[in-house]
Amino acid sequence: MKQFLFALIISSTSIFYAQEDTVVNVHIPKEQKYEFTPVVDIEASAVKSQGRTGTCWSFSTSSFIESEIFRKTGKMIDISEMYTVRHTYPEKAWDYVMRQGKIQFSEGGLAHDVLNAVKKYGLVPESAYSGLVNGNTVHNHATIIPELKVILDDYIANGKKSKYANWKKAVDSILDAHLGKIPEKFTYQGITYTPKSFAKTTKIDASEYVTITSFLHQPFYSKFILNIPDNFSNGSFYNVPLNKLVEVVDNALKKGYSLALDCDVSEKTFSQKFGVAVIPKNVENSTKALTYIVEEREITPEFRQEEFENYNTTDDHLMHIVGLVKDQNGNEYYKVKNSWGSSGSRIGNGGYIYMSKAFFKLKTISVLVHKNAIDKDLKSKLSL
Repeated sequence: MKQFLFALIISSTSIFYAQEDTVVNVHIPKEQKYEFTPVVDIEASAVKSQGRTGTCWSFSTSSFIESEIFRKTGKMIDISEMYTVRHTYPEKAWDYVMRQGKIQFSEGGLAHDVLNAVKKYGLVPESAYSGLVNGNTVHNHATIIPELKVILDDYIANGKKSKYANWKKAVDSILDAHLGKIPEKFTYQGITYTPKSFAKTTKIDASEYVTITSFLHQPFYSKFILNIPDNFSNGSFYNVPLNKLVEVVDNALKKGYSLALDCDVSEKTFSQKFGVAVIPKNVENSTKALTYIVEEREITPEFRQEEFENYNTTDDHLMHIVGLVKDQNGNEYYKVKNSWGSSGSRIGNGGYIYMSKAFFKLKTISVLVHKNAIDKDLKSKLSL
């Protein structure tokens, strides 16, 4: 029997097997760090920080509205996030009292809450209402909800006998102390406005926007109220197949429309520091995937639904989709504007997240978009 001598020679990209006078080269792909190239880039305002607040819903949707104003008028206006928040907290308080405290009362909200506020109360620029008082430069709502809850719970327990029988006035007093009084009139670029007259100049019509989602527990192409904790205002969602949800985003971006995004960011592979969000096929690649391109998991509608029903996917954060990028292998990622600041050792990509489509498919709760960004066939199926 012929005897063979094997020698193993390893290089950084190949393994060489030497068998007597024959050498076999087995190529191993070199690890690739992300190299992103812009595909679509929609005009957006500067990245802000929501500070120590749970008001990402206002920051993200206000950013979305700013891009919409620019698309409609060519003007980039810095919209006040806290004007919306100041009006929404009393709405949440009313809901909490009327439901006798049997629901969540928190800082959270959804994109449609901003549009509801625009419709009812108008808009103001940041210069007219910052929500910062007493020399504060960073938003901090750590004590607001606890203070409000003391009042509301006392009223719920004691009714007219409560020392906060006029709980609405007490709520306004606390909010004015923390955020400042709401301006009835203000001057912007030399012109005096009311919040509603100013809103008219922005050409934002709240009725032109819809929320799209994809879940299996409701019929596709139907409209329903999604039962998630922050949907206190019972906003409606249009349900489409998962592939259609991705198409909605892709088509909107290519037409020049941005989108407000509600999603889950609790995964270790969502990283503000590295500026990426991915779903590796192999869990052991979770750390590596923050820096290097790895194979991602195929996301099915069934797996997406399972993760939603077991609470691995929740509506814990809202952001703003403002573009599309691709890596050197042609894989596409959404360019997502976050509200955790733009600088510092824990902030990558200037405060933007490059979100893979696998992550989007699995972790997205919904997107808010202008009706005209949706193709005619889908609009017809949704009766829009």
